[in-house]
Amino acid sequence: MSLDDALALMEDEEPLDADRLTSLEIIGYRNALTYIQQLADDAEFVLDESLLRSLHFMMLGHDLTKSPGRYRRGPIYVHDDERDLTVYEGPDRDDVPRLMRELVSGLQSVSDNCPVFVRAAMAHLNLVMIHPFRDGNGRMARAQQTLILAREKILAPEFSSIEEWLGRNTSEYYRVLASVGGGSWHPERDTTTWVKFNLVAHHMQAQTVLRRVDDASRIWSWLEQVVETRRLNPRMLNVLYPAVMGFRVRRTSYEKDAEIETGTANRDLRMMVDKGLLIARGETKGRYYAATQDLRRERQDLMGKRAELINPHAAAVNLY
Repeated sequence: MSLDDALALMEDEEPLDADRLTSLEIIGYRNALTYIQQLADDAEFVLDESLLRSLHFMMLGHDLTKSPGRYRRGPIYVHDDERDLTVYEGPDRDDVPRLMRELVSGLQSVSDNCPVFVRAAMAHLNLVMIHPFRDGNGRMARAQQTLILAREKILAPEFSSIEEWLGRNTSEYYRVLASVGGGSWHPERDTTTWVKFNLVAHHMQAQTVLRRVDDASRIWSWLEQVVETRRLNPRMLNVLYPAVMGFRVRRTSYEKDAEIETGTANRDLRMMVDKGLLIARGETKGRYYAATQDLRRERQDLMGKRAELINPHAAAVNLY
């Protein structure tokens, strides 16, 4: 799914390209993570199997064939389609309930000697190795990691989740999991490599957010000059900024962000098209606006000055 469609779903709008099943998957994951955020400061919070199974149902409840909220009743394998190879076999189905009870018991026993980021990483690893569900185990493991961090008041999505970083480094993510897992259920194996990978991921994600803030500041200042030079209303920044960042902007989202009426939004958008700032594409409900080639080129020039991400442990011996 494109970022445009994901953002549209977050705003309860119809995606432009994504199919219905993909949309339901995204909405389910959003609902589960939103619920985790809501539980962060709940005085009555209880971390138990029922909560984990409920989160799984939120993610996959749109497809009952995947047994949402229920543990698997058969064997399970992780298959590498590129190599046509089975890379992991989960523990026997009869062991799943016991292993999940042990996992939850461990999560309930918080040790002050274990940093929260390490606890969260291990919660992720243990669930994905148990592989208790027929589908959605990766999502559940990452959501559980976020849950552990959220309970420690680490709530900003950019810091409570390494989903973005894993999405951009998926092959390394799977490689480390495969290395630590050893092909099947082996809880006695050393997990140092996995913990280091997660700590690096959090650090790199934090750098990414910091760089994004710097990028946004420079681009916003530049667009303010563009608006002032062309004598446009400052509210138009609400559509120019996302358009320049590569998003397909709709009139409805502009109305909401700028808090204006439909007629005003339409006039503004036509004016920006006439000024050579936006290009209109599509018709009726599918109409959206994108930045012109000139604006995108100037934005690329600005982005070329961004700081590089630095792995703080790159020089460490045997990092992975």
